[in-house]
Amino acid sequence: MARMGKKSAKKQRRWVVKAGSNMVVSGGPILVRAWMAQIAQLRKLHGVEVIWVTSGAIALAVERTDFPTRKRNLPEKQALSAIGQPIVMDLYNLALNATGFLGAQVLLTAGDMKDPSRRKNLQNTLHKLLEWDTIPILNENDAVATEEIQFGDNDTLSSKIAHMMGAEKLVLLTDVDGLYDSDPRKDPKARLIPYREKISKEDFKRAGHTGGTSRGTGGMYSKLLAADFAAKHGIVTHLVRGDYPQNLLMLADGELLGTQVGGKIGYR
Repeated sequence: MARMGKKSAKKQRRWVVKAGSNMVVSGGPILVRAWMAQIAQLRKLHGVEVIWVTSGAIALAVERTDFPTRKRNLPEKQALSAIGQPIVMDLYNLALNATGFLGAQVLLTAGDMKDPSRRKNLQNTLHKLLEWDTIPILNENDAVATEEIQFGDNDTLSSKIAHMMGAEKLVLLTDVDGLYDSDPRKDPKARLIPYREKISKEDFKRAGHTGGTSRGTGGMYSKLLAADFAAKHGIVTHLVRGDYPQNLLMLADGELLGTQVGGKIGYR
């Protein structure tokens, strides 16, 4: 049961973890439960509290409604998001029930981060949820977001939250093993890059401006933008395959998994 009193004076470490749409939808309840079990162990064994950023609302709604095409106008995207968001939270809440933690839904637009008063209120809410051993589960509020007030992707949202909340790590859970020196889908000789001190112009060029899958919109380019932003604010980023067993706990143990951007190699 969640403990809603004051914590001990022991300093907590803080991570922001973002799960992409393809991982959430393809992994389903089994993978989400594995993630939430690791969150409980991170708190217990390593003193790490986690702010979770999730995609998947629109993708799950498309699967439930058999929406016929990826070409959707804004009202259709907003309506699909409204359908899918409760489905996403059901996945996380059911998984968290087995850990003794509660989940809290927090839906945001870019305007919530830009307005000083709303930004401060958001910080206060997230700090209080963490104090209560409740897992904040964030998503962009696509049901009301428009082009003027949207982040555009949850990679950007997660990096902004990591900076705002003073996180030491940003973990981007994706459907590839990390950053490669060429496109592994086209080049069988592509090699995984385990470490980058910072993202280079060549990395951005290789990633291109397009990406994502039929379920997600970010692709590698948006992840590199998030990692670049985080590195400039002293936050270590890990690009990690989301369904790799015990991935979060391995990172906490200092193992080099996927691609690390910034910090010392194997930084704990």
